[in-house]
Amino acid sequence: MEKLTVVKVGGKVVEEERQLTGLLADFSVMEGYKILVHGGGRLATQLASALGVESRMVEGRRITDAETLKIVTMVYAGWISKTIVARLQALDINAVGLTGADMNVIRSEKRPVETIDYGFVGDVKEVNADVLTSLLQQGTVPVLSPLTHDRQGHLLNTNADTIAGETAKALAGKFEVTLMYCFEKSGVLMNEADGSSVIAEMDRHLFRQYREQGIITGGMIPKLENAFQAIDAGVSQVIITNASGIRKNSGTHIR
Repeated sequence: MEKLTVVKVGGKVVEEERQLTGLLADFSVMEGYKILVHGGGRLATQLASALGVESRMVEGRRITDAETLKIVTMVYAGWISKTIVARLQALDINAVGLTGADMNVIRSEKRPVETIDYGFVGDVKEVNADVLTSLLQQGTVPVLSPLTHDRQGHLLNTNADTIAGETAKALAGKFEVTLMYCFEKSGVLMNEADGSSVIAEMDRHLFRQYREQGIITGGMIPKLENAFQAIDAGVSQVIITNASGIRKNSGTHIR
């Protein structure tokens, strides 16, 4: 099988010029097929504040009403997507910026209201692996924004980690897939105060142990849960690392 790397880059990396420059330079020289998935929530929050729209978050998830949906679409599919595409073109990478609605790449369903109404937030139901494969084989690098659609004419705000994981899983039958979650830390840490305390290898037993001990907490829990689900679906390996780690394959490896 040919190799494919799906790289998800977090909002803090996108917003920091030096980190973004280094990451895109390293991404541009990665061998094999590749897809970039980006976040950008802090920029969306800043624009919402400037426009007088309150940002409401529950457990790190953005409540997305109609006005917020307009803002995240402007930020994610507009400024961030096109900036990354332009920067990749300057590095001789023929990139295309896509939301899930473009070419029907990712279809979602609006999250049902249970204890919380998240508004226009989507849960991924289908990734169009054939379309993405066709783009990759034409020499095009997809840059995916964290927006999907429901095929009923509605855009839906969708978690970027989830988009990366579902994309990797959908393509695992066609490629040998590595999924990389790139954020501001060097990997999963034994000690949050010590950036060098990276856990090099992670399996389910260690995950349960470290979670019970309070070593793994907060947003790292769903990130690792996504990683294990990807492995179960046929993804070869998942790596959690920082901007400078994608070229060296450093960080925490989940196999």
